[in-house]
Amino acid sequence: MRESGVTSTRKTSVTDIVTSADHAAEELVTDRLAAERPGDGVLGEEGAHGVGTTGRRWVIDPVDGTFNFASGLPGWTSAVGLVAGEEMLLGAIYHAGSDTVWVGGPGVRSARNGIPLPDLPDRELAATSLATYLHPTRFFVPDLVEPFGALVRSSATLRMFGCGSLELVRVAEGALGLYAHHSAPPWDWLPGAAIVRGAGGHTELVTHRGYTWHLAGSRRAADDARAALTGA
Repeated sequence: MRESGVTSTRKTSVTDIVTSADHAAEELVTDRLAAERPGDGVLGEEGAHGVGTTGRRWVIDPVDGTFNFASGLPGWTSAVGLVAGEEMLLGAIYHAGSDTVWVGGPGVRSARNGIPLPDLPDRELAATSLATYLHPTRFFVPDLVEPFGALVRSSATLRMFGCGSLELVRVAEGALGLYAHHSAPPWDWLPGAAIVRGAGGHTELVTHRGYTWHLAGSRRAADDARAALTGA
């Protein structure tokens, strides 16, 4: 669809957009789930919603990194996560640019194209990279800037991909040290967080000054990030 041209509309800002490919991909996923798992609920970024009867729900991000996708950049994925109530079960993420699929969860060893990932090394944040995002129009308030500054100063270096799911699978592989985003919606967080857990990593939510930070990586790096954010 991208090669032939897609239409896009703005949601909340110039970078927060939705394309016809987002809608088509979400429809494809929900139609397949309705056929294969009719009792499960669904929650999609572009509006798919169903409670279901099994207690399980699929969380869908049809195109994560839509601005990258629409701009012709390769940093975008399609992602689904499976939860039972509040319990994270499984994540699956596809990166079309490299034809790569990651699958895994807390009880399922994470794998890249079927090859199991090794356990994450337990590194301190000061010795590794931090993956995050800084929104230029909504970020610069004291309750975010000050904790964010402390977090960045605690890391070795900073990376921003513009695609949370791609950052999370790179954390699961050990290529990035820690994912730390505030206020991440479930479709941006759950698929990749499950894969980090399936690689022996740690995930947690930290609420500070009215914002919830989502952390994923080794336990030591997450401990360092929590201390930096909260000053504790």
